[in-house]
Amino acid sequence: MSHSSRSSLLKPGVSRLSRSQVFARRALYKKKKVAGKKEAKPARHQRPASAKPSATEDITKDLKKSLLFNPSQVSAIKAPSHPKGRKALRPTKLRQSITPGSVLIILAGRFRGKRVVFLKQLDSGLLLVTGPYKINGVPLRRVNQAYVAATSTKINIEGVKVSTINDSYFKRESEATEEKISAQKVATQKEVDAQIISKVNEVQHLSSYLSKPFSLSKGQYPHQLKF
Repeated sequence: MSHSSRSSLLKPGVSRLSRSQVFARRALYKKKKVAGKKEAKPARHQRPASAKPSATEDITKDLKKSLLFNPSQVSAIKAPSHPKGRKALRPTKLRQSITPGSVLIILAGRFRGKRVVFLKQLDSGLLLVTGPYKINGVPLRRVNQAYVAATSTKINIEGVKVSTINDSYFKRESEATEEKISAQKVATQKEVDAQIISKVNEVQHLSSYLSKPFSLSKGQYPHQLKF
C-alpha cells in the first residue's frame, strides 16, 4: 500500500485538511525549541574589516589615484553650501485689507472680540493698534496680523502723531524706572486717544460701534459674514 500524505488533495489546489488541522496532526507545538548561539556583534567604535567604506573615503581614494592630486588640497575640501546662500530677512507683508485707520477685530488674547483702530505697522512686522482706551479699554498694543479680522469700517487718521511709538516702547523696563516709564506711557496713551477720539466723533454711531465687543449668535458663521 502506497504512503499518502496527511492532507491529500480533494481537487487540484484543494486540500482535504485545513492548515490548522495539519498543524495539530504534526504536533510541532509539543517539541521544545533549542535556541542557537548568537554571533557576538562588533563594538560600536570598531568597524568590521568587511564593512563598506563611506562615500568620503571613496572620494579621497579617487583623488589620490588622480594624476592632478595635490595633498595640500585635502584639508580644503568642504561640504557644498546652499546654492542660494543664506536667506535674507524680509519685512512682514501687510494684508491689503489692513490700512491705517482700519477697524480691526482682535481674535485672540486678553482683548479677544474687541474692536480696535489700526495706526501703523512697526519694524517688527506687528500692528500698532488702540481702542481707544477711553472707549473700550484697549490701550496701545502690538498685535500680530494673523490674529485680527479686518472690517470695511475705516477712520481718517491723517494728522495723528504716532511716529515716536516703536517696538522699544513696549519693552519691559527695570523696577527702578518702572514708575517713571508707566507715567510716560499714560501721557502717551492720553495724547493718542485725544487725537483718535476727535476723529471717531466725526462719524455718527462709530463710538458705540467700537465700544461693543464682537460676538457670534446661534446660526452665524464667520466665513459667511461680510465685515
